[in-house]
Amino acid sequence: MGFFTRYLLPRATHYICSHKSLAQQRRKVVPLARGQVLEIGAGSGLNLPFYDPRKVQRVWGLEPRVEMWRQADTRNLRFNLEFLEAPAERIPLKDGSADTIVVTYTLCSVAGLSQALRDMRRVLKPGGELLFCEHGAAPHPRVRRWQERLNPVWGKLSGGCRLNLQIPSLLENGGFSIRSLDTGYIGGPSFASYNYWGCAV
Repeated sequence: MGFFTRYLLPRATHYICSHKSLAQQRRKVVPLARGQVLEIGAGSGLNLPFYDPRKVQRVWGLEPRVEMWRQADTRNLRFNLEFLEAPAERIPLKDGSADTIVVTYTLCSVAGLSQALRDMRRVLKPGGELLFCEHGAAPHPRVRRWQERLNPVWGKLSGGCRLNLQIPSLLENGGFSIRSLDTGYIGGPSFASYNYWGCAV
């Protein structure tokens, strides 16, 4: 692991993902989580302040990079928190463990996305919910062209992030049914700010 990946990228990711517009999106999705919660790509813990302790008993924070999790502020939490050092493609939980899965600004950087979605289905209880908020492919041709042009360079600088994922179809192809979906541009450059958020089962 190089110096950039180990030291600079985690700090840059935390700084970028702390932006106010992303926090506003997290506020729309994360408080809906309930019960035993698995967060995919917990990163530096930016979702932790938004969980409702009246509804959540436990959060498993899945994150393959310890350098990210070490930045998390875990003080004053009113629910149980357990860090799982593992990738999304190999979730170290038993079948049907989670009532809710939360994934925010993570799918873009998961290399084996099909396998990850299969494993999410495996650990989600029957009747459980996948809450998501992700950036992805924009609907406007001009913006989409910029996403396609920038994608190779962007991925190298951002730890594998892809700008042009079709989030709804990826979830559906992964075996989920979308129950609710909202979309739109949020603050920031248009090529990286078209968001999809909602709930899938």
